[in-house]
Amino acid sequence: MLSWESITKKFSSDLLVAPFVALDDVSFTVPEGSMVGFIGANGAGKTTCLKIALDFIRPTKGTVTYSARLGKTRKEIFKHIGFLPERPYYYPHLKGQDFILFMGELSGMTRAQVKERIPSLAQRFRLDHALHRELKTYSKGMLQRIGFLVTILHSPQFIILDEPLSGLDPVGRKELKDIIVEIHREGKTVFFSSHIVSDVEEICDRVVFLRQGKLIYDGQVQPLLQSHARPAWRVSIFKTNVSIDCPLLSRSSLSGGVDSLEVSSELKDRLLQEIVSKDLSVAGVEQLKPHLEEIFYQTGKS
Repeated sequence: MLSWESITKKFSSDLLVAPFVALDDVSFTVPEGSMVGFIGANGAGKTTCLKIALDFIRPTKGTVTYSARLGKTRKEIFKHIGFLPERPYYYPHLKGQDFILFMGELSGMTRAQVKERIPSLAQRFRLDHALHRELKTYSKGMLQRIGFLVTILHSPQFIILDEPLSGLDPVGRKELKDIIVEIHREGKTVFFSSHIVSDVEEICDRVVFLRQGKLIYDGQVQPLLQSHARPAWRVSIFKTNVSIDCPLLSRSSLSGGVDSLEVSSELKDRLLQEIVSKDLSVAGVEQLKPHLEEIFYQTGKS
């Protein structure tokens, strides 16, 4: 859907100071139909990448290539892209419905088309009760929802979101994540940056990781997690007072009346055989893998 090819971006504000390299020979692709998470610490270059993709700024070197499905001309291409910036501006004295109408017309829709879309989208984003209120009365979560609503109002094929879940409470994050997943299931390509790495792990099939302007990883989430898997397993059994003879790395009690037994890979089969021989009930068996957040911070420190 969109490819960054050897993108370098330098910023220079003083002839006597070396230019700041925000992006250094960055290349990656957002495949059509994918859900791609874009992660990296503050200053990693994520927002600069997005600005270049949207032609807000131009790269010092390299090119951005758009899928032919988005269109042939720049006007056609951007007509099929929806973008929600990290800090959108909302006209505080506009009512919700008027803001939606305004943004729809900016996207090339007629007022009749916008009005036809408003009822279903307002209900989907739980804003139907607030459309006649001024935006200055909206909460942070409501503003984020109406921003997301106008991002998809014109039914774009490619949706770019810059920190869409930032600053939301857990309920608000859950609601917007559900909508992102729904939109992706409808066939849309979604590319979003986030500081909340666990959210990327939960809903994305691919991840792009930047560090200090350099590409660290571009690929599927599960192979990345698997490559950092530990040579150990967790076997969960329903709580019992029976002792375990097999040497364990650790044993702990979990909620729901379950004991967690951690064992090295070479002793996993021995532990399972002992559990079966003692007629104990197994609740689960899984290889110990770090969360994407652990990998992110470990890599960020290296």
